[in-house]
Amino acid sequence: MYLISPDRYAIAAQEDRCAPRTRLTIPVRLRLSGAGAVETVVHDLSISGFSAATLNRMHEGQLCWLTLPGLEARQAQVVWWDACKVGCAFSEMLSPIVHERLLARYSRDG
Repeated sequence: MYLISPDRYAIAAQEDRCAPRTRLTIPVRLRLSGAGAVETVVHDLSISGFSAATLNRMHEGQLCWLTLPGLEARQAQVVWWDACKVGCAFSEMLSPIVHERLLARYSRDG
């Protein structure tokens, strides 16, 4: 049986997560270990991780650093890569206050 929903992304984004993710668009810098930083966009964010657009192939377990607007680079680990999109888990969770501030500024719903 398949669940039909007008927003399948919202359902899928909540599966198997330690924290809910929110769809948004944030311009960021992403740097893979051993490479230079590139400008890209975060598509969803939680206190524990994010997904972002990336043209470079990334492999599970690789370290990367994400620089969110107004913050220092945060270390993360690649969890998955598929069709130019990467999902990563932060090494240290975002502060709930910082997370809420980013949601208020960049959320697609806000």
